[in-house]
Amino acid sequence: MIKPIIKTLWWEKERLYIIDQRQLPDTEKIIELKNTRDVWKAIRNLSIRGAPAIGCVAAYGAALSSLKIKTKDKKRFTETVNKDIGYLQTARPTAYNLFYTLARMKKILEDSGGVSVAELKQRLVKEAQAIYDEDIECSYKIGKNGAALVRDGMNILTHCNAGALATSGYGTALAVFFAAKVERKRFHVFVDETRPVLQGARLTAWELKKTKIPYTLICDNMAGYLMKQGKIDMVITGADRIAKNGDTANKIGTYSLAVLAKHQKVDFYIAAPYSTFDFSIKDGSFIPIEERDGDEVRKMQGKLIAPSDAPVYNPSFDITPARFIKGFITENGIIKRPGGWLRG
Repeated sequence: MIKPIIKTLWWEKERLYIIDQRQLPDTEKIIELKNTRDVWKAIRNLSIRGAPAIGCVAAYGAALSSLKIKTKDKKRFTETVNKDIGYLQTARPTAYNLFYTLARMKKILEDSGGVSVAELKQRLVKEAQAIYDEDIECSYKIGKNGAALVRDGMNILTHCNAGALATSGYGTALAVFFAAKVERKRFHVFVDETRPVLQGARLTAWELKKTKIPYTLICDNMAGYLMKQGKIDMVITGADRIAKNGDTANKIGTYSLAVLAKHQKVDFYIAAPYSTFDFSIKDGSFIPIEERDGDEVRKMQGKLIAPSDAPVYNPSFDITPARFIKGFITENGIIKRPGGWLRG
């Protein structure tokens, strides 16, 4: 069993716990999610974030829903769980893992046959646990596969947080760094702060410090200048949804990095599990982009940094066209031919 590098979320004695990522890096606060409403709120308010982690927590949320239902009437039970699954799907629109894992939970209900409500509850819990176990194993494989790209002396740029905190506890983009460190490779990571919520500054820097990987924190608008100076050898980010043609949704600012990297001839890679690929979507124009509250931009750590009534545009993600992506680091290997090569 692969152990998580950081305990992001866990299920214990039919209870669901997460580390509240809003409190990091100052406080490592653990909170219990007691019902589907708690799970929905935790996803929505970014207590838990990162596509794979959202998917895992949502699956456990469906299992939690089933355990709270008292009826032994199977039809009523199934209707209630399905309603809660539909509710959880509304938490955030962009991260595909949310919909992928909840579809798996719905299938357990659909394929239940003549089993009792009690048995169906246990099947739902078992499926949620399987989703968690699969995620941590595939994150480990992503790390091992990506580590092959890391050479001694490299400077690597990453954006947002695609580490243990964004998954079941091992990471996607940062899994590459964790694996490369185990292989005793010498490298340095540049961390974009990632405005407006500062996932790079608060979370990625915290993870790298915790795992003793050398890093330097930079403002988002410094990345292009570093590339021009020849100080960046490779860019690796995570992803929230990847369309059939390879267009990729990731944290706002990723597209800008990809354009800069292309211009400066710096390799740009996406690290993501296959569960992040949405083969039902032709290209990036069909990926829904979440827009969040303007106060995330007007304020920093709760303090106003702009007029309180300043008009704000706050998309949480952008789309990077496949032509800017050198390749995808997945649990099944590195795919290096973006554009028209993916098959569902």
